[in-house]
Amino acid sequence: MRENITRTARAGEHPDNQQERLMSADWVVGFTDGEGCFSVGFVKQPDIPDPKRPNGLRKGYRSGYQVSVEYTVMQGERSKEVLKKLQTFFGIGNIYINRRHDNHKGHLYRYSVSRRAELRDIIIPFFVRHALQTTKRKDFIRFAQVVTLMEQGVHKTKEGVTRIARIAQQMNNGKSRESLIRILNDQTPSTRITGRTYGLISRETVRAQQKLTAPIRLNG
Repeated sequence: MRENITRTARAGEHPDNQQERLMSADWVVGFTDGEGCFSVGFVKQPDIPDPKRPNGLRKGYRSGYQVSVEYTVMQGERSKEVLKKLQTFFGIGNIYINRRHDNHKGHLYRYSVSRRAELRDIIIPFFVRHALQTTKRKDFIRFAQVVTLMEQGVHKTKEGVTRIARIAQQMNNGKSRESLIRILNDQTPSTRITGRTYGLISRETVRAQQKLTAPIRLNG
């Protein structure tokens, strides 16, 4: 069954029960309109001094930045099973846990698709065929544009990263273009850049965050 669903998402093929498929597609669209997010992130990764290397440097990205793209849906612990259904529908992606350490809120769970090939071949074609109905559709269009630019290698130069960042700042109520350009020119403090927030984080910070959001397997 999973194989049939994945093939449908990729190529638009129709399973035996067409009505069930359309209802499932409508459910995914509505769920994404309410709870989903299309985001573009940037992590500063320049060359780093490393005396163990022959040239004394560990090479970073040529542009100085790693660009990432991600489709996510977040749910609380009580609704985590719905993320498993979404994962089964597309046949791709991982479910992560964002652990909380206070006494008032449970852990959050995140369904994530971040492999560019899977976004290109499955997620983007699906939402092209089954259009989102809210303002999130504009975010998706810009997200798809960024993925296309990355497929063309635009993200490998600093000029290309700037071009992508100009698109990203229009997503999810992003900050102004001027602020983003200052960040890309290393003129502001280092925080994170995404479609929502524009800053930079070190790869050490990224590794620390990854330890808190390890992929999990849901039983059942």
